[in-house]
Amino acid sequence: MKRIFTVIYFVFGLSQLVYSQSIQDLMNQVSNANLQLAVSELSGEQATMINGSLQTITSRVYNNNDLAADFIKERLEAFPNLTVEFQNFNTSGKNVIATQLGQTNPDNIYLVCAHYDSVTTYCADDNATGVAAVIEIARIMSTQCTDNTIIYALWDEEEIGLRGANFYASEAVDETNGNTRDNILGVINMDMIGYDGDAPGTAGDNEFDIDVRNIANSIGIKDDLISILNTYTFNLNVIVVNPGTTASDHSRFWNQGYSAVLVGESWETNDQTPDYHTSGDRVDDIDFQYMTELTKLVTGYFATKAGLLSLDNTLTQSPTELASNETSGSYQWINCDTNTPINGETNQTFTPVTSGNYAVEVSNGSCVERSICVSFSVLSTEEFNPNDIRVYPNPVTHILKIENQSRLSLHITLNDISGKKLRTLKTKKDYLEIDVNDLTSGIYFVEIASQTKSSTIKIVKE
Repeated sequence: MKRIFTVIYFVFGLSQLVYSQSIQDLMNQVSNANLQLAVSELSGEQATMINGSLQTITSRVYNNNDLAADFIKERLEAFPNLTVEFQNFNTSGKNVIATQLGQTNPDNIYLVCAHYDSVTTYCADDNATGVAAVIEIARIMSTQCTDNTIIYALWDEEEIGLRGANFYASEAVDETNGNTRDNILGVINMDMIGYDGDAPGTAGDNEFDIDVRNIANSIGIKDDLISILNTYTFNLNVIVVNPGTTASDHSRFWNQGYSAVLVGESWETNDQTPDYHTSGDRVDDIDFQYMTELTKLVTGYFATKAGLLSLDNTLTQSPTELASNETSGSYQWINCDTNTPINGETNQTFTPVTSGNYAVEVSNGSCVERSICVSFSVLSTEEFNPNDIRVYPNPVTHILKIENQSRLSLHITLNDISGKKLRTLKTKKDYLEIDVNDLTSGIYFVEIASQTKSSTIKIVKE
């Protein structure tokens, strides 16, 4: 990235925005560890899996960065609800574009971007940091159904003339041959977001720049970012630069009359990486907590502007099962270790038979969301002995009685013969009754589990 020093403006008047807790939840999902790993891999300081083998990205210079492009594309393709493609714009340059189509207003587009090329080796801050942040935002937002479309764009050949972004923006406004101008409502460019002059991880000024100009609704994007900054809790201090620099990719959208801003470390206060455009720009100089805060801020912006649809993809975990918190719709449980659906597991609740990592996809019409993966450990297979638990009468007509002589905390489910859960309860009581008068005659199963034991008892309803 090249920078032009400009006049600094501080913003005092802030508009108030009120958002739901779910936006906070999404911001909280930004992972410092994920950002550290991605920057290390992109800068070539750590080997990574690309095209099925362990490889090292030794160059991101524009004429030798195909491996970096493949890395980015593979990471984005691993996320749900994204369509990922290369956009070739000359013999060597190619952008990586991932599209998350809006469910309500697909033509309304919000775009988050960063350039992935560099001028020499390593270049961790410039701009592995921006790329890592875009990938992390995509990881989080791709699990959500949104009203509007989000595009995650990684540009090539920024360092030799902003070529990748220029090509995309020019294509977006092309109205020849029946094309229509893309309705891009906001662009946030993340370029060099990892350096803060204080020692990494320590308290400091944590200043960052928003570069903006009075073009289209760019001032509105700046206002929205500052409102999010003040609505939620961040360890950041904003500096508004107006007129902002034209020496990074956002300016190519200004040239086409689109709303755009640059978010990055504070060049305006001379607090940029001292190893700019050298191979000394290394991971050790990155303040990852500062970078995490900036990634959270931009995640909050896209969670707000994209419009979250009301589908709950969270889980509740008990000692014996996982349950989707969405009460209507369709369900598909996923084995996260293999990233494959689990055959036949399409109920709201799921009882794993082996320890592992699991998630659920919930859908309501065209909207599909996947939960985070949770670790589940299967309880001991040791069964209760007859002196621990007594279930009677069997056969039963009206009231099923359970005596808990073990005095343990129990998780009890009553299932029909197909495995559908009809009753679920937790208890420490010595004695309880379950009304089964409404059940049809047939065979049912009572599953009883504690932290250390479990038993399944077949009963007959007359």
